[in-house]
Amino acid sequence: MEEEILRRTWAEIDMDALSHNYRAARERIGPGVKYLGVVKADAYGHGAVQVSRKLQSLGCDYLAVSSLDEARELRRGGVTMPVLILGHTPPEMTPQLIRHDLTQTVSALAKAEEYSQAAQAAGGVLRVHIKVDTGMSRLGFLVRGEHFAGGVDAIATACALPNLDAEGIFTHFSTSDSDDPGDRAYAMEQFNVFLSVLDALAARGRRFRLRHCANSGALARYPETFLDMVRPGIALYGLGDDADTLGLCPVMSLYSCVSTIKVFDADTPVSYGRLYRTPDRRRVGVLPVGYADGLFRGFSNRLALWTPGGPAPILGRICMDMTMVDLSGLPNIHVGDTLEIFGPHQSANALAAMLDTIPYELVCAVSKRVPRLYKEHGQVTERSLRILGQDTLSAPTA
Repeated sequence: MEEEILRRTWAEIDMDALSHNYRAARERIGPGVKYLGVVKADAYGHGAVQVSRKLQSLGCDYLAVSSLDEARELRRGGVTMPVLILGHTPPEMTPQLIRHDLTQTVSALAKAEEYSQAAQAAGGVLRVHIKVDTGMSRLGFLVRGEHFAGGVDAIATACALPNLDAEGIFTHFSTSDSDDPGDRAYAMEQFNVFLSVLDALAARGRRFRLRHCANSGALARYPETFLDMVRPGIALYGLGDDADTLGLCPVMSLYSCVSTIKVFDADTPVSYGRLYRTPDRRRVGVLPVGYADGLFRGFSNRLALWTPGGPAPILGRICMDMTMVDLSGLPNIHVGDTLEIFGPHQSANALAAMLDTIPYELVCAVSKRVPRLYKEHGQVTERSLRILGQDTLSAPTA
């Protein structure tokens, strides 16, 4: 049964590529700069526990997740290294933050006060990183323009609160992945605001062990922003516009297989809405993959899947669980054969461009019912199927 599940639709996670991407970034940032791996959103769909374990074994310094739930998953999975929660955690959960040795982002004085009170009540010390809003206009202490003095005051006050260990301070660039001159200028403006905040706090005697702001875009463009630690996200997974520049390798490939083949006469409507009609006699394959697996409906009638014999164009609308492809020119493709949705032969970057979106969205959308096969040195070392609520399967390789 498990083999049949894996032969439906599956993702392969190349842990050698992950290791390569980590080491490539390490070489780029040089000695003395720490590496924080962003593993939020289930490591961008790649499997947070598996990716984090690998990063831990490689010597990564820190991890970042979005929520307490994501952090607890890592701790349950045996990940012991420092973990930063980027999003909000209710103050009443502070005892869990302390118990699991987690680092919490603090983005406002009121939140710092609540965490301080909760930590005192719990009889512990909460490690925090201060988030500074230098122009992302999302989370963080406001410090731009007329807010500078008040923002610095608020940060200094937050850092002095009892039972908080203000280990770090960080900001987030909004345009560091763009080569547009205006966007480059804005990224540098954000960086200079951040440096000004650091200088103002240092003048008050407040310094931080970890200052960080360099995301994947900055990793490729702005070495001056590396400071004490960098935070690669999409670059860790070998995707994004800068992957080639950085010499990175895609980590995830997505595959499906032919479950049925039918031959239709001319003028046969295919799938919902009858948007496609066969122009002549066509050999059509039905694949057990659909938008519930992460194959976006926007690819309907547009994307061709890769096969060794040539492309297999999608016909008609992608369904929730199935997709039809044209196999008329592919006589050597039979029931059970594998087709690549994205991977070595057509990248997630290219598919994202087709939909005018970003590759983050594609890999994050690969659903929990799609098994992940983890490979090292060409061999499957672990199989994970989250829909079963378990991390490993004993099934043969797909």
